[in-house]
Amino acid sequence: QVQLVESGGGLVQPGGSLRLSCAASASGFSINAMGWYRQAPGKQREWVAVITRGGSPKYADSVKGRFAISRDSAKNTVYLQMTSLKPEDTAVYYCNADWRPYLRSDYDNWGQGTQVTVSS
Repeated sequence: QVQLVESGGGLVQPGGSLRLSCAASASGFSINAMGWYRQAPGKQREWVAVITRGGSPKYADSVKGRFAISRDSAKNTVYLQMTSLKPEDTAVYYCNADWRPYLRSDYDNWGQGTQVTVSS
């Protein structure tokens, strides 16, 4: 089981930036992949970015070139630096973590999420 606490969301104008943080604590396993998902109103949760313990980041096409994921493995904390934000980035952002070198889409356990609203 992993406990997740996301923070850093807020209201930002189009073109602006935000940095999200997620602190994870795992019992019974060592965290490998950490990453971010988001869920916009009326839509399904979608994967945004992932980074493995080895440091290899991957991104959804919709955020590539605008978002950057990083982590502090010693603190089991993952970050998402979001730049050039668009109104379509508005969503609740969630993180998750896995002992595998990848993330799944069917986790039962999620944190409370952090709201990101991009609006003028």
